[in-house]
Amino acid sequence: MSSVRIGYGEDAHRLEAGRELWLGGLKVPDAPVGAVAHSDGDAVLHAVADALLSGLALGDIGQYFPDTDPAHAGLDSRVILRRCLELVQERGYLPQNVALVVTLDRPKLGPLRQQIAQSVAALLALDEGAVGVSFKTSEGLAPAHVQVRVTVLLAAHD
Repeated sequence: MSSVRIGYGEDAHRLEAGRELWLGGLKVPDAPVGAVAHSDGDAVLHAVADALLSGLALGDIGQYFPDTDPAHAGLDSRVILRRCLELVQERGYLPQNVALVVTLDRPKLGPLRQQIAQSVAALLALDEGAVGVSFKTSEGLAPAHVQVRVTVLLAAHD
């Protein structure tokens, strides 16, 4: 097995009024809509978790946290990410770098960029500078959803 691996993850959720919007382990303040999901719907953490798993061909979060299991209803996505990180570490790898892109029309997330980077970095035991966060809009093509794409660099450790 290579000493360096790249993982890719993606997640999307439909948005509805009356729900909380969680991104990167943070509750987005004053969000007019939130994710429709079995868990807390944190698309950032779901995509990061899937990227970790894909880097080592370990499947996806649906295998470990199926949405058909009532025990996972409302689950804090930080729990999902921690478990996926443990699976990667058990195989001798650690994340080195994360690049993530959030597509969301509203609310504007620019003011939360540093907080999201800090939160994801802390959850993965990385320096904040190892987590790149970009924001895009759908240009009105899909205003009722949030989508996140993530790449992660994994390296073998002793």
